[in-house]
Amino acid sequence: MISPAHLLIVDDDKELCALLSKFLTQQGYRVSIAHNGGAMSLILEASRINLVILDLMLPGEDGLAICRRLAPPAPCRSSC
Repeated sequence: MISPAHLLIVDDDKELCALLSKFLTQQGYRVSIAHNGGAMSLILEASRINLVILDLMLPGEDGLAICRRLAPPAPCRSSC
């Protein structure tokens, strides 16, 4: 049996998170929610996540900074 994809919603808007979570769960996905970068880091350490839905305008560390922190460094394409 194939397990459903595990999605992580990172947004400070709790109502939006609840709405998205309900919809995505009804579509057969497993959903976790974090309301800030710290909570997101804890979930990523504890779970295998297939997709992160990330708000760019988070309080504290914004979503773009989080995305840059999570992205693996690009391989060097020229002589380094």
